[in-house]
Amino acid sequence: MTNNPMLSLIKANKENAVGIYSACSANEYVLDAVLLHAKKTNSIALIEATANQVNQFGGYTGMYPKDFVKLVEERANKIGIPMSQVILGGDHLGPLTWTNLEEEEAMSNASELIKQFVLAGFTKIHIDTSMRIKGDDETMTLPTSVIARRGAKLAKVAKDAYQELLASEPEAIEPVYIIGSEVPIPGGAQEAEEELQVTKCEDFEATVQTFKDAFDELGLQDVWQRVIAVVVQPGVEFGDVDVVEYDREKAAVLCNTLKKYPNLMFEGHSTDYQSKECLKKMVEDGIGILKVGPGLTFALREALFALSHMEEEYYKGTDTQTLHFMDVLEEVMLEDPRNWKKHYHGDDRELAFKRKYSFSDRCRYYLPHVKVQEAIQCLVHNIDAGDIPLSLLSQYMPIQYARVRSGEIEFKAESLILDRIQDCIREYMYASNQHLITF
Repeated sequence: MTNNPMLSLIKANKENAVGIYSACSANEYVLDAVLLHAKKTNSIALIEATANQVNQFGGYTGMYPKDFVKLVEERANKIGIPMSQVILGGDHLGPLTWTNLEEEEAMSNASELIKQFVLAGFTKIHIDTSMRIKGDDETMTLPTSVIARRGAKLAKVAKDAYQELLASEPEAIEPVYIIGSEVPIPGGAQEAEEELQVTKCEDFEATVQTFKDAFDELGLQDVWQRVIAVVVQPGVEFGDVDVVEYDREKAAVLCNTLKKYPNLMFEGHSTDYQSKECLKKMVEDGIGILKVGPGLTFALREALFALSHMEEEYYKGTDTQTLHFMDVLEEVMLEDPRNWKKHYHGDDRELAFKRKYSFSDRCRYYLPHVKVQEAIQCLVHNIDAGDIPLSLLSQYMPIQYARVRSGEIEFKAESLILDRIQDCIREYMYASNQHLITF
């Protein structure tokens, strides 16, 4: 058995303000950008799959946990980075996608979900039982005791699954765990609240004690020692057009309370679109794991839109076929509104704007669509096939223009896309000080 590298992060965070960012995405461009940056900086790539993306029924990506592992391995081989430099995590593992079912069935599905993630080789497990399921009282907040009881049951499943994995893989890394009772919804809120309530320190401490008691009751003292972080609300969120930035003063009482727990960090969700200075303060204040998802695909979408504008300007009036990526994306989103209709609100004009430019980036769900993929491939081909003037690159991707001029990247569509995504990653790397630790 090899030691889990995440265990060394706690001491590094408390002593040297070191953290790590977690890329929550199944998009291949995003995965390539994350792996490429880890290779260039000789750092660890922490990549997570959420329960609605990947599960035993295929999730919205159509992938089982083992398929996601295979995908990351394939991208890592393409980039030329060893899997020993990659940590795979499961995000929001619990009854998230089965809240319409009674507890017995919902938890049975959640148990199978956890089992498959552990058997597939995921070594960072976020156990999330914070949501109400059918039969829970909708008039009151779900009690922490219920959340902890359900979480402990899933921790027992994970422990048993790891023991099963050891039988075939004696060197398999034992997972570490993330818990919490105040967990922001995956993918960001529908509207960013101006006055977010930071988790109260007494609630955080009650969560830790209640979870510990629930673990003890099931004889999981050894698993409890591998709980490295608690998800709290430190006061960050984003909506369609707004971002609630981290306020160190408002989170001070909570973060000072963390100092009483030498073996725990905070995990921050919905950190997308925070400034790099805010991200750095979060890491310094004990939020050692920074989750980012829509922020990465938002950067990808920006790159694709920029290239689409360049294609339109350059090929206007010629016989070259263009598939008009932006129009195709809008067409596909209108044909199947399931992934944005409940999240975007307003009149037709507002909805059209949000489908393109919302920070929630619901258009990421449509990028794998066959029509969208064809349009992307055509766009990439046209950018690379044409003699696109540098002046157009300067107009639509000025930061990448400077890097092309300096020789840092090629004037190729995929190089431009990956570099734009890495602009987001660079801010997280600045904040997390990963260069100060060898995992």
